[in-house]
Amino acid sequence: MTRKLWGRASSGNVQKALWALDELGLPYEHIEAGGAYGIVGDAAYRALNPNGLVPTLDEDGFVLWESNAILRYLAHAYGGPLALPAEPRARALVDQWLDWQATAFTPAMRDAFLQLVRVAPEKRDAGMVEASRVNSERCAALLDRHLSDTPFVAGAGFTIADIAVGLAANRWFQLPLEREERPAIRRWLGVLAQRPASSAVLSLPLT
Repeated sequence: MTRKLWGRASSGNVQKALWALDELGLPYEHIEAGGAYGIVGDAAYRALNPNGLVPTLDEDGFVLWESNAILRYLAHAYGGPLALPAEPRARALVDQWLDWQATAFTPAMRDAFLQLVRVAPEKRDAGMVEASRVNSERCAALLDRHLSDTPFVAGAGFTIADIAVGLAANRWFQLPLEREERPAIRRWLGVLAQRPASSAVLSLPLT
């Protein structure tokens, strides 16, 4: 089987797929794309992913985009350390946290990330950064309270929800701004960092 993953490794969404593939020990070719690497505007890439975004996974001609869809596919198709719970309610909790990452936590920190990492200091909008910080703190507080009662985001065991939410939380702690300390999140991220497949992506700087 040939397996290719397109997307720059600095992208949080691409990092989800890289981590999941490495958790499973699956061979793949990683093609840097997006940002300074280009490619995503090319007709050949748009034929795979009409959004012109990353990541995109191609397994022997089966093409899939959207990072959390890729996580779900790999969990369904290969199981192993990513195997989803068999019980419907337990599986629904995984979906809940995947959706929360995509619709709440990551959008909340988007402006702070763009302004502090991608925009030159003299052009930054302090108001946008502060609004993003406040919204992100609400999400971080919610997550910290939740993790004070459970070892992983969806329950007792590691799941793909920990990949998605863990990468978002790691990005939040890397942003150069003041924030409340969240001991339960720190404890959980320390556990995730012990997983060999996480080391490459959790150690990447923000760019």
